[in-house]
Amino acid sequence: MTNSTAPAPASTTELQVTGMTCGHCVGSVTAELSAIDGVTGVDVALVKGGISTVTVQSAAPLAADAVAAAIDEAGYALA
Repeated sequence: MTNSTAPAPASTTELQVTGMTCGHCVGSVTAELSAIDGVTGVDVALVKGGISTVTVQSAAPLAADAVAAAIDEAGYALA
């Protein structure tokens, strides 16, 4: 029998982001969110000119202010 510590459960945060229209937008949002400590993945379902869904995987729940700041830094807004 081995004594091992289970990894912390992953957290998923789903965001609604406005103003994205192209692949460059997706890249900007992905880069800014990926820079947050603990983020392990970002997936964007682009809706050109509408409200896009951004799913962020992380090791732990993310601080809402850090997420909002990253979206703002990329030049977009949370819906």
